[in-house]
Amino acid sequence: MKNTPFKTIKLLSMVLVIAALAFLASCKEDDPKKEDTPELITKATLTFTPPGGGAAVVVTATDPDGEGVRELTVDGPINLVKSTSYTLTISLINGLVAVTEPEYNVTDEVEEEGDEHMFFFSWTNNVFAEPSGNGNIDNRPDAVLYTGGANSVDVNGRPLGITTSWVSASASASGQFRVMLKHQPDLKSDTSTSNTGETDLDITFSVVIL
Repeated sequence: MKNTPFKTIKLLSMVLVIAALAFLASCKEDDPKKEDTPELITKATLTFTPPGGGAAVVVTATDPDGEGVRELTVDGPINLVKSTSYTLTISLINGLVAVTEPEYNVTDEVEEEGDEHMFFFSWTNNVFAEPSGNGNIDNRPDAVLYTGGANSVDVNGRPLGITTSWVSASASASGQFRVMLKHQPDLKSDTSTSNTGETDLDITFSVVIL
């Protein structure tokens, strides 16, 4: 009988410890986990649409096995008409999952997490009259027209770039056009650059102004 209180206290202590561990485990499981991994993209489609009418120019970059051994293939060049305005829309998919899966439409995910993503662009040989320069991959403040309508900017008013605006050069030219998508969770800011965060996409097309 002398040992009963001690045994009772010891038993109660063990029960309390087990209950505390179970509570902590439950809290850990319930805590939302931020998804910071890069997006898996197997196909990117660039569509240049003249707002004033005319045929859209569509090119794609395909990487069928994502991070596998097969090489990225590009079906360019991007053939644009001189002195013409275009709205560029970028579409991204993950073809390694079923079309019905949420992960299939990567564009939707990038839009939903717009405050964590940003498209950067560069080009050579003055193939565009507007914006001028050579893009913002090498220097964030350089001009890119994130003014293509919906999905141009994120919820904070910072550039996103699913849609952008362009005007082709007034004379025949040819060069390169590079598109880079950066994933910048908790990093995107007014001054974050193409060196900030993980790279979801980095593709280069030939572009010809006719």
